[in-house]
Amino acid sequence: MERTPAEIDPYANDPGHWGASLATLAEVIFPCLEAVGARTVVEVGAYAGDLTALLADWTALRGGRVWAIDPAPQAGLVGLAEQRAEVELVREMSHAGLREIPMPDAVVIDGDHNYYTVAGELRIIAERSGDGALPLLLLHDVGWPHGRRDTYHAPELIPEEHRQPLVEGPGLYPGVSGVRPGGLPFHWAAAQEGTPRNGVLTAAEDFVAEHEGLRLVVVPAFFGLGVIFHRDAPAAAGLAEILDPWDRNPLLERLEANRVLHLASSHFQMTEAARHIARNARKEALMREMLRSRAFTLAERLSWLNQRGDPAFTRDEVRRLVDD
Repeated sequence: MERTPAEIDPYANDPGHWGASLATLAEVIFPCLEAVGARTVVEVGAYAGDLTALLADWTALRGGRVWAIDPAPQAGLVGLAEQRAEVELVREMSHAGLREIPMPDAVVIDGDHNYYTVAGELRIIAERSGDGALPLLLLHDVGWPHGRRDTYHAPELIPEEHRQPLVEGPGLYPGVSGVRPGGLPFHWAAAQEGTPRNGVLTAAEDFVAEHEGLRLVVVPAFFGLGVIFHRDAPAAAGLAEILDPWDRNPLLERLEANRVLHLASSHFQMTEAARHIARNARKEALMREMLRSRAFTLAERLSWLNQRGDPAFTRDEVRRLVDD
């Protein structure tokens, strides 16, 4: 039986509730799949299988198939592939995986979020599909922070000439083009956003510009969904009817800007709180060690003598300060 988006938890593998799973955008994705009559779907970057489970239900009812491409699948995705005959797990990097499998009716791209990887994925799909046969393309993370800034799971796998200048362990914050302490954390990210050949949205825009007749829709919610299809495709009118109200909707843009700002601010506050807790714990540990030391005992006695019975500090005062 096909599940509805309301029957899945898009935060099951998202403890910070970032809204990182494409399952949060299911109400847009599945009408698009219906519009093109999709039976076969490729999901690049399936991770733990949140969206894959919904795609499996979809394709099972239509006699279709899902190929989930992920070089390091989580246990949930592995289990799903073992349990569902319509799900085939492809343990490859995206470029290699896309060259191996049959071209489907739709491709979901949500893997490594950098220009080189995404541009290569789109190029391989276009080359293998041929003119006029491009599948429906659904790209996650065309909004902040990945839209105009590369991030990398493994920078060494990206040719050096295609890598942006990198920062390890940066914090990314809305409105800050560089990096800053306390922003949303990433393993590796471009030092600056908005430069040429930088980011997922930039890759999508460049791809559309290079291929005549394509349209790019941007749904500015939950880090952004990009939809690419041919304007002359049989399903183009149906897709436009579904997507036009969402496309760069200014209300959604404001809501998403507010959401990511609060997400980054909350993370910053948690980071600062953890830092202060660690610092205070260290101070407390040092003061307890000091109370047990002979040097403190000597200092306390000297204070009694120097202050003629009215010392600057006493052991009891320091102990009460530590215990408060």
